Order: sequence, then structure tokens, then C-alpha cells
Amino acid sequence: MPAESICRVLVLGAHPDDAEVAAGGLLVRHRQLGSVVRMVSVTDGRSGHHATPPHELVQIRREEARKSGELIGAEYVTWDFPDGELQADLQVRSAIIREIRTFKPDLVLTHRPNDYHPDHRAVGQAVQDASYLVTVPHLCSEVPALRADPVVAYMSDLFTRPNSLRPDIVLDIAAEFETVVRMAACHRSQFFEWLPWHDGKLESVPKSDAGQFEWLKAWLTQFVERRWPHFRSELGQVMQSPSSTPLIEVYEISEYAGRLDAELRSSLFPSSL
Repeated sequence: MPAESICRVLVLGAHPDDAEVAAGGLLVRHRQLGSVVRMVSVTDGRSGHHATPPHELVQIRREEARKSGELIGAEYVTWDFPDGELQADLQVRSAIIREIRTFKPDLVLTHRPNDYHPDHRAVGQAVQDASYLVTVPHLCSEVPALRADPVVAYMSDLFTRPNSLRPDIVLDIAAEFETVVRMAACHRSQFFEWLPWHDGKLESVPKSDAGQFEWLKAWLTQFVERRWPHFRSELGQVMQSPSSTPLIEVYEISEYAGRLDAELRSSLFPSSL
């Protein structure tokens, strides 16, 4: 991709809010540089709450996602596959093939096929299965096939079985972190209701908007700070041991899709370490 070209970034996450938590810093940076960013939640998010009925929650989470994308000028769409029931079947794979062909991304961000959540695993597996097939004309023939695969990168996670994420790319996201928190705060049903309830901490959530923002910022800081010690041995070659724990995102480049050369690296992962 020529250096002067506008980069196109597609996120294929399992749920509304997955993109922000795992790749928000990179997405904010791309939008600041003028890239076109499209965020897709493959499921409808209907199961992520302890009290709100699923049919109501779908609409709430769709609107929360829209507002999050709007903060950085990115489109955020929520598909209709039921949350908690996703499988890497032909229907999901075909939807992903059509999405990649239609949007024509330079970079696709997604989950790894090994993850704590079955929906995450299903999306990661479906993207892996779709990677070569986006170039096969007779499959999903109503949408023209691509001539080449985009680069696919797996978003940050800390899972170790059957293998850990390989940190091919490291980004310092300290400058973007405040905006990442603002994006996450749009998902009120998740960060201020469902997840605190699930973790037995609902009573700790402040009542005011300002208090909630600071509470979420502290929570996300603690969450992101776990990445540096987890990947410390691998990152020793690209980062000196910091005086304080840095805020970073790490990515693994999928071997099943497009290849990442030095020129593409600078365009797709700007200012990576």
C-alpha cells in the first residue's frame, strides 16, 4: 500500500465493546491519521446483562456501539447473530467473506482462535477460514473476490493455552488511552452494570458520570497494565524496562492472510515500537 494512501481498517469482534478493550489505541491513532475505520460486532450482544431482557438489550448495545464509533468518526455496526450462540459455521464464514470483500480493508483485526469466550473463538476461527477464501471467485460470488488477502492481526489477549499470543507488534497507547476510556464509557450497560455485577462489584460503581469515568479509567488502566509483565520476556528486544508499567497493545500477525512487510508495517501499525 503506497504511503500516501488512506488506510482502511476493519475490526471483526464478537461483541460490542470488544474492539475498544483490545484494540482501541490503534483505532484512535488510525482515525487521527485519517484512516477509514469500520468496527463490526458479529453478535448482537443480547446475553450480556443480568436484568435487561435480551430483546431490549440488543437495541441498547447497538446504540452504545454507534456512539462509541461516533466519538472517533468510525462506523460501528452490530450484526444479528445471537450473543453466546456463535459458531464458526458456513453462515458466519460467508458473512465475514462478504464483509471483507465489500469493505476492502488493508488490515483486519480480530480475536485469536483460542480465547476464554466461545464467541471470540468462533470469530477468530471464521476469520482464519475466510482469509484465503476472500480471493476465491466462485464462493459468495455475488460479491467480487479480492485479488489479494488483507493483513490480519490478532488483538491483545493474555491467554496461554494452547499457546500465548506472539507479540509481533507493540504499540505504546498512552497518548490515546483517554479516548479509549471515553469510547468504553459509551457501553454503559457493560462497564457500569453487567461486568461489575458479574464480578460482584456493582456497589463500587459511582453514581455520577464523572465518578463513573474515573472508576472505569482506573479499571481499564489496571486491565491494560497486565500486558507488559505478561509479554516482558518477548518485549525485552523492543522495549527497555520502564520506570512505570506502560500502557501497550500487542498484536500477532496471522500467517493465514496477507504478509506484512516493512512498508505495510509503518502504514498499518503507525509508530509501533
